[in-house]
Amino acid sequence: MPLYLGPSLNNSNTPVVQSGALREFHAHCSASGSKNRRFELKDVYSNVVEFAGDQAGSRFLQQKLEQANSDEKGIIFDEIMPNARQLMFDVFGNYVLQKLFEHGDQIQKKQLANEMKNHIYPLSLQMYGCRVVQKAFDHILTDQQAELVSELNEVVPDKSDHRVLRCIRDQNGNHVIQKAIEVIDSRYIGFIYEVVTGKIIELSLHAYGCRVIQRMLEKNDPNVKRQVLDELSTCDAELIKDQFGNYVAQHVITHGDITSRNRIIKLILDRGVKDFAKHKFASNVVEKCVVHGTTAQQIEILRQIMEPGHNQTQGESLYEYVKCGFGNYVIRKFT
Repeated sequence: MPLYLGPSLNNSNTPVVQSGALREFHAHCSASGSKNRRFELKDVYSNVVEFAGDQAGSRFLQQKLEQANSDEKGIIFDEIMPNARQLMFDVFGNYVLQKLFEHGDQIQKKQLANEMKNHIYPLSLQMYGCRVVQKAFDHILTDQQAELVSELNEVVPDKSDHRVLRCIRDQNGNHVIQKAIEVIDSRYIGFIYEVVTGKIIELSLHAYGCRVIQRMLEKNDPNVKRQVLDELSTCDAELIKDQFGNYVAQHVITHGDITSRNRIIKLILDRGVKDFAKHKFASNVVEKCVVHGTTAQQIEILRQIMEPGHNQTQGESLYEYVKCGFGNYVIRKFT
């Protein structure tokens, strides 16, 4: 079957002629045509690619694939395969590919993953392709995970950067790196950890990089956590007040070791809780200190909050936090 260049797949301004099946389907979806007949998967056979590239058609295929039997999925899969890679980049088609990774059998998933070979990097940086890569990592076998993710282990052509760093700093690619850290064994993504070595602080202060560092702290691998915690040990204060770094500081408290947690809490106590608890970003970290700190640490945090300033009573000091747009959340953690 020739490639269908539907509204989302056609890169030219040439008008696209819809098939009779898709026109009938759109009529079926309209208020006037909805009672005429019930559409099933068999009604779109030979037009699957066209439907996948259509907004309503894609949604229909997604819903049907969730309940389809193996024969029906096989027919859909066979029609999709010749255009699978192009659909991965497509605004509507990518969702159908994701469903095939979710509901296809292992042979089908392997074939789809093979279509992604040598294209993982451009897919990862593309708005729709990155979603398919993440779904593939969730559902393919370990050997294919290792093979596909290894395509990111390469210096970019100008030799000034690495694919991993380009992905981490990219609004789409960072999600692929996060997913790799979440679901792929550390043995196969060690190159990711090597590339970020020495850059943990820089990435923690980055809008997208901070998410990757959080995933590393969540990883059930003591060596990965140690790498992050050791590099962050010199930069707690900067993290706490940063718009992105505060999320990493919160993760150090909730997912780090006792030593790292105590270091942040001690820093806040030594510099004064008031300096952090009323701050837009740092107040989030103080909240985590209240939740995860020891009883003695919680008491000291509260004591500093209640400590009156010049010409203040304890009640007036507390009221300052209650009426503060950020400090009030810290007080709530004590209630």
